[in-house]
Amino acid sequence: MVNVEHIGIAVKNFSEANALYFKLLGVEPYKTEFVESEAVNTSFFKVGGTKIELLEGTTPDSAISKFIEKRGEGIHHIAFEVEDILVEMERLRSEGFTLLNESPKKGADNKLVCFVHPKSANGVLIELTQEIK
Repeated sequence: MVNVEHIGIAVKNFSEANALYFKLLGVEPYKTEFVESEAVNTSFFKVGGTKIELLEGTTPDSAISKFIEKRGEGIHHIAFEVEDILVEMERLRSEGFTLLNESPKKGADNKLVCFVHPKSANGVLIELTQEIK
């Protein structure tokens, strides 16, 4: 794994959360995006080398909506950038990790993504990301 790519935070109200993080960080989000496959609105803030992704579920059955219903707002996942997502997925499978995706899928911010089940990673949802070239 190369580095922490971003930290994902689940929020109930997208516009209120964006306003709050603008006040907190002093910068506007550099990108907002709807990810249809996940039924989620996303926005990305960048401060120094750190990226924060806000996620709001757009349907009651989206993963983010279910997460908030069960656990409330807060940190949803930590994303790690990888050089080759297919190689990294195979490596993690061989190490005994449970992946939530059989193959990478298109995520936000021009990335291919795959998730590692929290039960395999001490209760933390891990996202692997690779830039789409």
